[in-house]
Amino acid sequence: MSELAGNRAQKAARLTLGLLLLGLALAVIAILSLATGARAIPLENVWTALVAFDPNATEHRIIWDLRMPRTVVGLMVGAALGLAGAVLQGATRNPLADPSILGIHAGASLAVVLGVAVLGMTQLSTYAWMAFAGAGAAMLVVYSVASLGREGATPVKLALAGAAITAVLHSIINAILLTSPRTLDEIRFWQVGSLSGRSMDIALQVAPFLAVGMILALGTARLLDGLSMGDDVARALGQRIGLSRGMAGLAAVILAGASTAAAGPIAFVGLTVPHVARAITGPGYRWILPYSMLLAPILLLGADVLGRVIAPPGEVQVGIVTAFLGAPFFIALVRRRKLAAL
Repeated sequence: MSELAGNRAQKAARLTLGLLLLGLALAVIAILSLATGARAIPLENVWTALVAFDPNATEHRIIWDLRMPRTVVGLMVGAALGLAGAVLQGATRNPLADPSILGIHAGASLAVVLGVAVLGMTQLSTYAWMAFAGAGAAMLVVYSVASLGREGATPVKLALAGAAITAVLHSIINAILLTSPRTLDEIRFWQVGSLSGRSMDIALQVAPFLAVGMILALGTARLLDGLSMGDDVARALGQRIGLSRGMAGLAAVILAGASTAAAGPIAFVGLTVPHVARAITGPGYRWILPYSMLLAPILLLGADVLGRVIAPPGEVQVGIVTAFLGAPFFIALVRRRKLAAL
């Protein structure tokens, strides 16, 4: 027993150290985000701008007015997407679950597009509420469709239902954008997933929603551990399956809805990061969730920095870069699951 306790303490110490190292890596990538752009700024000037801001210095204004809001939004959206993906994969027991694959991003996007095209919305505060409604409705539809039949909502049926609903929703979005040039002009960069042009006001408006979603998501760790062992085992442990999945789903909808409102639908971050976290920590969601929360913004900000340097003097939007990086991972994951089933 003492040896088992010692091994657990050793693992906890190792994983805690890993979190600290990820926090350091996140700080480094955030500094790079402040330094990188159409006008490269030396790191020493970045540091000076952070500790001794001079409103008359052009580089200092670039950092605080343009790159700081972009970096803060990237940190918040990345953490939200990582947590949402991990929670969805745990709640559905589906390794392919993520807000983009289960239709949550598409539902949020359609709601925002309708809000702009029909209701004339232009403020992020209204975007957020529309995104929540669309994300929640899409998730309910996907889960309802996947639940049809005797087997219920199996991982394969969830993925298929999500792909089908996502295709339908994107078709509606494209039809609206083709017939409404004003709407297309209003959200064209938002639609592909972008951090550029974001202001600190956006970060402040979505911060309360993301804070609530993150607290809910981190609070589901024990519930997700029970669900990961199967519904029968979870019931035997006294867990209420419907309530557990409802809490997890609510957390994912809040996180995905707020992040979509702030930066548009950014794919694959919520899919790839929980698998990396699980490979490091093992199956326990007490560690998977905080690791996903740190790894995802590292990936998102890294992709954003990469998008700024690969096509100077312009940039490639972060949603395109994450799709380019995440698609091979998704294909490899599907192939591995297929081979495992043979």
